[in-house]
Amino acid sequence: MSADDDPIRPAAPRPITRRKFLSASAGSAISLAALGRSAGAYAQSQQQQRQTQPQQSQQQAAPTAASKSPFPADFLWGASTSAYQIEGAAREDGKDLSVWDEFVRQPGAILDGQTGDVACDFYHRYAEDIARMQTIGLRAFRFSVSWPRVIPEGVGDVNQKGLDFYSHLVDSLLAAKITPVLTVFHWDTPLALMQRGSWEARDMAGWFSDYAALLARTLSDRVQYWLTINEPRSFIGGGYVTGEQAPGEKLPRNEYMRAAHMTMLAHGRAVQAIRANAKKPVQISYACDVSPALPEANSAADISAAQAATFESPVDHFTAELWWRENAWWLDPVYTGQYPQDALTALGADAPEIRAGDMETIHQPLDFLATNIYGGNLVRAAANGKTQAVAFSAGFPLTAMGWEVTPDAMYWGPKWLHERYSLPLFITENGCSCRDWVSLDGQVHDPERIDFTTRYLQALARASQEGVALKGYLHWSLLDNFEWQDGYTQRFGMIFVDYPTQKRILKDSAQWYASIIKSNGASLLPSPAAASAATPPQP
Repeated sequence: MSADDDPIRPAAPRPITRRKFLSASAGSAISLAALGRSAGAYAQSQQQQRQTQPQQSQQQAAPTAASKSPFPADFLWGASTSAYQIEGAAREDGKDLSVWDEFVRQPGAILDGQTGDVACDFYHRYAEDIARMQTIGLRAFRFSVSWPRVIPEGVGDVNQKGLDFYSHLVDSLLAAKITPVLTVFHWDTPLALMQRGSWEARDMAGWFSDYAALLARTLSDRVQYWLTINEPRSFIGGGYVTGEQAPGEKLPRNEYMRAAHMTMLAHGRAVQAIRANAKKPVQISYACDVSPALPEANSAADISAAQAATFESPVDHFTAELWWRENAWWLDPVYTGQYPQDALTALGADAPEIRAGDMETIHQPLDFLATNIYGGNLVRAAANGKTQAVAFSAGFPLTAMGWEVTPDAMYWGPKWLHERYSLPLFITENGCSCRDWVSLDGQVHDPERIDFTTRYLQALARASQEGVALKGYLHWSLLDNFEWQDGYTQRFGMIFVDYPTQKRILKDSAQWYASIIKSNGASLLPSPAAASAATPPQP
């Protein structure tokens, strides 16, 4: 088989772990111009782009009276978190265990041997952290509810103290003029439900619906934005395919595909429950992580190939090696009411049982499309009409997590999602891990995070200017936190957390983000003079 005949797959695939699709992703039209070139064809495309649009300056020009924001006036600038990663208070006030409370105690499961028992102690420190949100100027804050904090066994008795915590949190956010964005489930399944089949059991959809209904009855009078499930692809992939995340299972394909289907069914039931119990009008979606394919060259052929590859579902996308390349399986049922037919055909007997009414339940009307975007993979159109994967060049820029920096994922991803599903987009996660520490001056300087986020937001601005409807952008994350199987070895926050003392320090990126919010993104756009004088940095 010649190179042009090679389908989209690496030459020697090996298993990839949580979000490793980012490390198997590749450069983009804007990012490679600034960060280094991957292939000769790409360099040619960059010359074409330089002739049609100005280069971006790394130094952001101050907005002038004539500056016009590329984002809507009501754009929600904010930050995201999740319960297990920041709350701590693992056994306080009636909370019971989640699968993560059990998983972190398995030898070798967590890189640094730590747990989320204390994490950022947000459970006790949320008021002071909301004050810091005000300092940054956040307009929105995304948090998740810990299921075993409010229903300790997953079903049955309600823990009122747990509910009260989230009620107080919402009240405090609103008092600070910060819009709450509530995630019903961000991976911390009640441990008690593992003994009853958990996400492999059809009953899970009903249990999840009851839990969502409780939250809606309690909080929908004050919370407008609801996300049912965070990153179903990643939590099934990490927890049931590779086994590197809680609950640490490595199931046969027919079983993990059944768990995937039950997750989708639970989402649909939760949407129904929230709408049925809402006390005021609500807006609902679910936060799916998406890894778009990106065109190597700025040619019609490569762009078409990349768009098609983003939504293709070959059978190897349902293996540990390429699990995080699959997008359509997690999007089409929710937004179109059908699983991709090529996926069902390829899976054969491993495809999940779909009962009468399942797809109608999954395909509930949603108000916007929430997505988490960190990076993508580079492809080109092959001579035989197929799509060919393109490798990264040596020395390609990486985050501290080892993820390639590919800002155009934030252009092509929103553009293609909007075209395919015709809903406004809400970027509910985007960010990077950096090697942050406290400098001799007592501050935390993180220029790489500022540069990373500038590039991604400029790509998002381009999508907005070309007609992609956007609701907001939530940076991952507000705080350094417990980063799942990597423990405390990775720092994603705009606020530095010294875990032994719980001292917080606003990083330079927090101050920078405050200026972006204040200008509603107008300061992302360089002045004409700065744009004409800018030259791309070299790797």
